[in-house]
Amino acid sequence: MYSYIKGTLEVKEEGQVVIDNHGIGYLIQIPVSIEQELPSVGKEVKLYTYLHIKEDAISLIGFLRKESLTVFKLLLGVNGIGPKAALAILSALSLEELRFAILAGDSKTIAKAPGVGAKSAQRIILELKDKMNLEDIAYEKTEDSSVPAAETSTVKLEAAQALEALGYSPAEAMSAVAKAEPAADADVEAVLKAALKQMAFL
Repeated sequence: MYSYIKGTLEVKEEGQVVIDNHGIGYLIQIPVSIEQELPSVGKEVKLYTYLHIKEDAISLIGFLRKESLTVFKLLLGVNGIGPKAALAILSALSLEELRFAILAGDSKTIAKAPGVGAKSAQRIILELKDKMNLEDIAYEKTEDSSVPAAETSTVKLEAAQALEALGYSPAEAMSAVAKAEPAADADVEAVLKAALKQMAFL
């Protein structure tokens, strides 16, 4: 019903905002993680929204980025995950952290979200891992067309596994590898060295 709502930010509180659009104030729930990204009260803001309807209530849930809304909907498709749990996950983890945790099979990181147990976290990984594209989400595509993206992803995956062997969590390892900037044709050792440098900033 509502694709997005754009208007003046009238109220900004923990977990919710009010946006004035032509004299109508829309109360919208938001992930706590995006609060710092919101403009100050009185400024214009645009939120991509999801309308949740149940027997005794109607609520709007909003996100600053369309891809965050897409992942929210993917979470809702997981058996046993409702809007409250999905919002809690996106409040506890950034979009990048969640994606890496899913791809790395890191259920402990996902289970950090309030109200999300180990079984639910494992179910999220099981049901969404194939829906997260390794090349588009976990890793940056190489600009060198002579190096196949799939080959580059394999090298980075092996580097991430090496970091795990050194004691880093799967999510930490994949995040560091994704942020590393080795040469396009770098081997596992070069990617690993670049990722270790990134670890200093995590």
